[in-house]
Amino acid sequence: MAITTNDAVISEAIWQAEGNQLWIKRAILVVVGVLVLAACAKIRLMIPPSPVPVNLGTFAVLTLGAAYGPRLGLVTVLAYMLVGLLGFDVFANSSAANNGWAYMSGATGGYLVGFVLATLALGAFSRLGWDRSVPLTALAMVIGNVIIYALGLAWLYVLVDGGMFDAAAYSSPATQTLAWGFIPFWIGDVMKIVFAAILLPTLWKAIGAARA
Repeated sequence: MAITTNDAVISEAIWQAEGNQLWIKRAILVVVGVLVLAACAKIRLMIPPSPVPVNLGTFAVLTLGAAYGPRLGLVTVLAYMLVGLLGFDVFANSSAANNGWAYMSGATGGYLVGFVLATLALGAFSRLGWDRSVPLTALAMVIGNVIIYALGLAWLYVLVDGGMFDAAAYSSPATQTLAWGFIPFWIGDVMKIVFAAILLPTLWKAIGAARA
């Protein structure tokens, strides 16, 4: 299916290529995307009033999905997951001692699956032109976060209810799940949504100005 100007995503608009050059471009973008995802996963910023460092991994996944589109975004995130599965320290809380399948099937496993589905969603929304509007970009980012949290919290609850529940500290497995997997992070996610909602439409305006 031919891609028109109206349904192009940012990666197609700023670097147009055909034939063999298109495949070279895609390969380069996948490599760059994996490196960006790995780097952003390790970036932690303290942003008051949140007491928990804001991690840029989720922001990178959703923004990349929007900029790359559903297909290339999916390939890039799956390549990132493969690198992590092979044991490389590319995830937010992975380490030399905790990586690969052991890490991916642990408490963050659901969030990682959510990354994949959220990337598809953001890419699809970009095909519809949502990333050219501040309100629609914000809505797309909210939906992406909902997907990530829905899968992440569901899997985390299974682990908590299956043996990690601390009855002395929490009233229920659900309370512990929210305390571990949502409450400390929502303020940072709101900030990232706002930033993405400004960034992506601004890039489109810059692309339009460059072509004028």
